[in-house]
Amino acid sequence: MKKEYFIGIVPPEEYLERVQQFQNRWMGNVGVEPHITLKAQGGLSPDRKWLDEVKGVASRFRPFSLSLGEPAYFGGTILYLTVHSPDLFDLHREVVQAVSPSPEEIRQYFELEAFVPHLTLGKELYPSSIRDGVGKTDLGVMEHQARRELVPYPRFGVTSIRVYELNTEKKQYEPLIDLPLRTV
Repeated sequence: MKKEYFIGIVPPEEYLERVQQFQNRWMGNVGVEPHITLKAQGGLSPDRKWLDEVKGVASRFRPFSLSLGEPAYFGGTILYLTVHSPDLFDLHREVVQAVSPSPEEIRQYFELEAFVPHLTLGKELYPSSIRDGVGKTDLGVMEHQARRELVPYPRFGVTSIRVYELNTEKKQYEPLIDLPLRTV
């Protein structure tokens, strides 16, 4: 089985648990803890040669703040919380450049100019009876409840990034390693 990876930022534990509880009411196993994707799978090869480059970027990048915001949609089928932080775009760009995915992978995973930082809450899957997703009507209700239950949206300091690895037996992404950002 092919190893797959991605890199993310995890919200503070208390908010992470709130989002997990919110998601669990709507869906079964989401397959990964709530996170903000920093770098998608493209270019993150099974040999992990990219990992030293990403460690280098993290060790040079200063901690920064980030805030979560109002729910929004990708194509009407994926509900997410918006993310606000100019520094996040800089870190994303540096990590993508260090990994050097192909132009096709950059397009496939909406990176660089197409990067939209977000924390996914839920997605529509067909049929809606499958508990890994919800129906279109459910997404609207989910959005309404998120606006009530997930406020106040937190602002928090980012001091590390997390590399996730796909556990093919469990069919879920699990934390592999946390990489601290530059210590001041």
